[in-house]
Amino acid sequence: MRAGVLHGREDLRVETVPLVGPEPGGMIVRIDTALTCGTDLKVWRRGYHATMIRIPGILGHEAAGVVVELGPGARSQSAPDLRVGDRVVVANSAPCGVCRPCGRGQENLCDDLQYLNGMYAEYLRVPARFVRCNTWRIPDGVPLDVAAMSEPLACVVHGLRETPVRPGDSALVIGLGPLGLFWVAMLKHSGAQVTGAGRHASRLDAARALGARVIEGDDAGEWTKEAGGPYDLVVEATGRVEIWNLTLNLVRKGGTVCLFGGPPRDSRAIFDTNRLHYDQITVKSPYHHRPPVFSAALDFLAHGVVPAAPFLTDTRPLEDLPEVFRDMAGAKQAVKTRIRMGGTS
Repeated sequence: MRAGVLHGREDLRVETVPLVGPEPGGMIVRIDTALTCGTDLKVWRRGYHATMIRIPGILGHEAAGVVVELGPGARSQSAPDLRVGDRVVVANSAPCGVCRPCGRGQENLCDDLQYLNGMYAEYLRVPARFVRCNTWRIPDGVPLDVAAMSEPLACVVHGLRETPVRPGDSALVIGLGPLGLFWVAMLKHSGAQVTGAGRHASRLDAARALGARVIEGDDAGEWTKEAGGPYDLVVEATGRVEIWNLTLNLVRKGGTVCLFGGPPRDSRAIFDTNRLHYDQITVKSPYHHRPPVFSAALDFLAHGVVPAAPFLTDTRPLEDLPEVFRDMAGAKQAVKTRIRMGGTS
């Protein structure tokens, strides 16, 4: 099969690799569409990821496809009658279900959380644990490329459940990459008045299409002055520590800061502890997703809560994948690019 294999720092090659049959309880999915992601870009730039991929390894963790082979004893909790021919989306992680975090409903913090990469490929070999606890049948009428957005949206659904918002609340989303834009969509659905701050014209246009007021640039003073802050909720979606340090200046008394963007390892943030305490600021930092919120994200997509058009802004064949990543590292024109395993149609 053809696949996008990462060999090291900024060394991504589309190659022919062997396809091994399914393990007992596992399955093989023929991938229709995989989507680009900022996490994949970070892995491409660094040339590795300690927990998510072994180098050389197939990159990609957002995709949807069709089951073509089931291993002996394959069973899915979400689809007990799973069969060949089913359209499915497979989450990129699978919790153990038995450790203390799993028992507390914190499967995203599982002591043995397993990750699944390899979706920039014509076929995906899905291990048994992923089949069992985090494989979801795609509802009729939902396009495969739309279903592939379930993984990033699930991260935001989890984040929103950790930092709830009330109808009429004011919210600022800093960083209008795909995840920031998913925040905009979900906050609007929750009834919030949303302002988005970002730098790229295509992302600003997408935020407007989703119903947000937008502010261009990194000037924190403008974030407050132009949109009537301070805000009830501030979502930091860039992962830049210097922005983390500004968030307490942007939230109202009794408000909430959601530190959503993943910062570099060993970085440190500095907060005004006096303001944190006496203004009763809540600070949350939600990570990843859980099987129940993955299911909820797919349901939101199936019901059109999050429209696909502002997100899926380009389509390329698998053979163009190395060029797509170079483009992402440069101009960043597309919000998300569909990678079609069978071409661009």
